[in-house]
Amino acid sequence: MNSSIRLTLFLLLLLVILIFGLVIGRQVYLVGDQQPEPAPELVELNTYVYDQPRELVEFTLTNEKGETVTRESLKGRWTFAFVGYTNCPDICPAAMANLRRTEQLLSSELPQPDYLLVSADPEHDSPEKLKAYTDFFGDNFHGLTGDLETLRALAKSLNAVFVHRQVDGELLVDHSGHFALLNPDGRLAAVIQPPHDPEALAEAFERIYEWARDNRLKVSS
Repeated sequence: MNSSIRLTLFLLLLLVILIFGLVIGRQVYLVGDQQPEPAPELVELNTYVYDQPRELVEFTLTNEKGETVTRESLKGRWTFAFVGYTNCPDICPAAMANLRRTEQLLSSELPQPDYLLVSADPEHDSPEKLKAYTDFFGDNFHGLTGDLETLRALAKSLNAVFVHRQVDGELLVDHSGHFALLNPDGRLAAVIQPPHDPEALAEAFERIYEWARDNRLKVSS
């Protein structure tokens, strides 16, 4: 093989290496340049979605089965959380009924969330009473009770508040009426304000889930 042929082959090899390097470099650039999609705008569904889900306060409480529950216990699944109490005469039964209807509307192809009642009246909401109350709505409905100040702190990290007042010797509890949607990392992903329509709740959950899933795939790719 003469020198001119060797030179030609060498130049062709360099060209192939250069093209290969440019292709690989472009792919690395495109992957590295992928930015997370901003949170979906769901104003028409009374929903605000956080671009960066918010960490909940650390807590130790008791569920309806008498088991200890911490912030870590909320990881691994989506959860609709709601602050209320079992003796609530109107808001809470309507809210829980809306969540039950939402559960029935969700596609079987979506992850099935839990529904969590955070008690605003731990003096009366024993685990046994919470169990009797949540069992009425379904197997995926649960409750939390325990120390009053711990419950207040958890409610605050869910963007909720509750206030106790006495009227004619009877305890009344004023509390927030929104739902807080927690992602599988146990973080606050969205707040859904009333009025609550089950069809809108199901749509909001599906759109938030798909957004979170797609962003997770981008980060891992």
